[in-house]
Amino acid sequence: MAYLLSWAAWTPYILSATGLGILDFRFPAILGTTQFLGVLPGAYLGPITSAFVVTAIADGRPGLRRWVGRMLKWRISWRWYLSVLVGVPAALVITSVALFDGAVQLPPVTVLAAYLPVLLIQMFTTGVAEEPGWRDFATPRLQRRYNALVGTMILGPLWGIWHLPLFLSEWGGWPNTTWLTVGEFLAGAIGISVVMTWVFNRTGESLPVVMLLHVSINTFMSVAWAEMFPADANAESSARVVLLASVTAALVTLLATRGRLGDRPAEKRETPAVG
Repeated sequence: MAYLLSWAAWTPYILSATGLGILDFRFPAILGTTQFLGVLPGAYLGPITSAFVVTAIADGRPGLRRWVGRMLKWRISWRWYLSVLVGVPAALVITSVALFDGAVQLPPVTVLAAYLPVLLIQMFTTGVAEEPGWRDFATPRLQRRYNALVGTMILGPLWGIWHLPLFLSEWGGWPNTTWLTVGEFLAGAIGISVVMTWVFNRTGESLPVVMLLHVSINTFMSVAWAEMFPADANAESSARVVLLASVTAALVTLLATRGRLGDRPAEKRETPAVG
């Protein structure tokens, strides 16, 4: 359902001059990007809407209360928020320094001033549109049926593939998109998913922290990264930074947790009702 709703809503964007150019019109830009009108409606229609509908049908009101409860579970230790806010940029900077021989510049004040506002916008756009479906709905069910690692290995590719039509648009760098670009993105999605599953479990299934982790990557790469690494600022380099940082973080998480990713024993885990 998430694929059907999102892909149908994205079709005009992909066919427009912003994408394949089959339709002779462009989506207007808001805050310098066409994605607010071209991508966001389809994102909202997909994962979060599908999760709501299926939860309501399968689990009824008790299931919806659990689903919404995870979205509103923000009262956890401030250390988690600080770790994500600092850790994500630090990991991306360290990875970039390793790739580009230490060529890094301090970002200008304007970037620092824009960072938090963009982060908040991302929380209410990308974060709200995607994570109530992928992590809030899918992760608990997949962990219950399999385990944290196997569930993540199923969910990561599904999450990445959901984005595929957007590679035929401005979002994915069309017409310069290559199969390598797509492959790197999918691998990065799987790596990020491993870390997100661990954070989701270790915070007692707090969706706000998982959303913050997701959008911190997007925000840093879109707002600060090019200013800090201007000599290497291009789409291919930024994609490889995210890929290497994600895979490295995933491997460290897997080794540190012995593949359990913070999952609790079945008898102690909150078990969603099954219709």
